[in-house]
Amino acid sequence: MKSPLALIENEVLDEGREWTRRRLEERLQNEADHLGAVCPRSGLLLRDVRTHRFTLMTVSGQVSVHAPYGFSTHAQRWLCPVREHWNLEAHQRLSPEFERRLSYSVSQTGSYEKTAAMSACWGSPISDDAVHALVQRVGKRAVEADAPAPPPPAGEPAFSLVIMLDGWMVRERGTNWGAPPLGAMLERVAWHEVKSAVIYRLEKRTENASGRGLLIEKNVVACAPGTEPLEFGAAVQQEALRCGLARALEVFVVADGAIWIWRLIMDRFAEATHTLDFYHASEHLWALARHLHAHDEQAATQWVKPLLHQLLHDPQHRVMEKLEELLLPSPVENAPMSDPIVEREVEYLRAHRGHLDYANLAARGAPIGSGAMESACSQFQDRFKRRGQFWTRHGLRNLLALDVAVKNRSYTHLWS
Repeated sequence: MKSPLALIENEVLDEGREWTRRRLEERLQNEADHLGAVCPRSGLLLRDVRTHRFTLMTVSGQVSVHAPYGFSTHAQRWLCPVREHWNLEAHQRLSPEFERRLSYSVSQTGSYEKTAAMSACWGSPISDDAVHALVQRVGKRAVEADAPAPPPPAGEPAFSLVIMLDGWMVRERGTNWGAPPLGAMLERVAWHEVKSAVIYRLEKRTENASGRGLLIEKNVVACAPGTEPLEFGAAVQQEALRCGLARALEVFVVADGAIWIWRLIMDRFAEATHTLDFYHASEHLWALARHLHAHDEQAATQWVKPLLHQLLHDPQHRVMEKLEELLLPSPVENAPMSDPIVEREVEYLRAHRGHLDYANLAARGAPIGSGAMESACSQFQDRFKRRGQFWTRHGLRNLLALDVAVKNRSYTHLWS
């Protein structure tokens, strides 16, 4: 049973909401009457005018508007002037502000059902089906429309830009989704990669009390499965330009060793400072150490620890020279042939010889690891890899585009 205070508070809230709803309905009706039956594009009177009554779901509740509706000889179609003036799409029943708030909520909650429940809790009831339909419509708009670049602020201080790239896996519905479990090895679930990036200004990085790195502001890119690397690279470059790529003093790109990523980097950001994520470099050194000392973990540790320390702290490290010595022919007669695993690991690091300048980068305050990218991937997965979520391609693409727009604080342009 609600307390007397809660009852009074809810009564006052309901009274205020109803007053706001009536006030909004009155103002909308006044504007509809003011615009009349005139085509908003040509200024000509509409033909065969009749009164059109439509309803809108708003943040304050449902409102009804009676407005002229007629045929425009200029546009050669039937239209309602006030709906055109408000930029409402055909059959749109949600107000732009209500759509904007729902779009934000759906990116922060775990499902369409939770978004609907949250909206009802704040006095704006809506069905989860309507939320789903909204995401498909607005998400499609987000896929097709490029967010405008914000104008550079007056007196903008000098800055450097950091770009990190990676991918994460998401569950989609396989070709045999929904098939009965008859024992056959059917592809009911398909795992695919979402190519992603995080972009931030180096000066926007700080630390919390424990020394853990924090980003004050960042932008992200995420492209649905099936996106070609070339298309993804264009999207990353476009977002980087929105973040000030053309004005940056220096650009740092950090990534793991995936071949497609480095091809993209050389295509789009060839002039940037390139860094192989330190964690991935250390993984390959450890793999080599454990192969050379397969049955002695202590010996492997003793071999790799000095190399990792040099790599991380010594600007003049000679790690590659040490590794390349492993490829030299053995002076011992009848020695075994070269080891393919050693060759593979050394060649991997040799290919990234120019991307291992960790000591100098750290001294300049530049990142040597892709922790910000891993964090961004984790945030995406928290929304798109929940239990029971198996996406269709178009459903994933639309919600992903909307979620990216919200994360980049650019989703309001979808209603401009």
